[in-house]
Amino acid sequence: MELVTTQRVVNTQSIKRTFLGANINTGSYKSFIDQILHLAQTKISSYICVMNVHMLMEAHQDKNFANIVNNADMTTPDGMPLVLGMNSLYNSNQVRVAGMDLISSLLSGAEKEKTGVFFYGSTDDVLDTIRVKCYKDYPDLIISGSYSPPFRPLSASEEKEVINHINRSNAGIVFVALGCPKQEKWMAAMKGKINAVMIGLGGAFPVFAGTQSRAPKWMQRYSLEWLYRLSQEPGRLWKRYFVTNSLFLLLFAKEFVSVKFLKRS
Repeated sequence: MELVTTQRVVNTQSIKRTFLGANINTGSYKSFIDQILHLAQTKISSYICVMNVHMLMEAHQDKNFANIVNNADMTTPDGMPLVLGMNSLYNSNQVRVAGMDLISSLLSGAEKEKTGVFFYGSTDDVLDTIRVKCYKDYPDLIISGSYSPPFRPLSASEEKEVINHINRSNAGIVFVALGCPKQEKWMAAMKGKINAVMIGLGGAFPVFAGTQSRAPKWMQRYSLEWLYRLSQEPGRLWKRYFVTNSLFLLLFAKEFVSVKFLKRS
């Protein structure tokens, strides 16, 4: 049975679409959850990127970061612009696999399968709130541990201590919230060292904890979640969204013309 399960995961993971230079996994929402939980159960050292427009543009502008993203064990299509763009180019019906949704689904799955989880990143206050919420919403969940790293690079000895701490916790899933691209670089560096599946969730921690709110469903559906976040943190996000969204639209327009018209002619 184990051999059959492993083969299924490998086959599903190999089905990727290249979108604006990034390799993004495709499939149903449930298939993503099943694959991640399988990695967690088998303690395979691996990392998962949850891609939105910001990450895609970071990869476009930084070849080293693009290699990190494209070498991930899995990359989920988080942002609705990515999903809509992929579907328009490939005539597919890909669904969004967002970090905000993944955290709840994976906690529920980990609770059922008795898989320990570890929270890495964010602040002590947010981590404490998450722990309280998990005790309430997922009473049988095994919380293996949490750690809020300092806002500076860890020394070699500190990094080794963190690795040993996570491995000793016996966690199968490590939720990472350091922000893009820092969290993806950290996960790539930890592959082969941390015996768990690591998934970068960026801003999902404070939303899950309830310290920040998420955009209404209608804004999510119409690719306007970025606008909602911008209204919450205009000083920090206006430049990022102006630059990344504009660049994304330009690159997608060129790709669309290339795929739909030039190849046809």
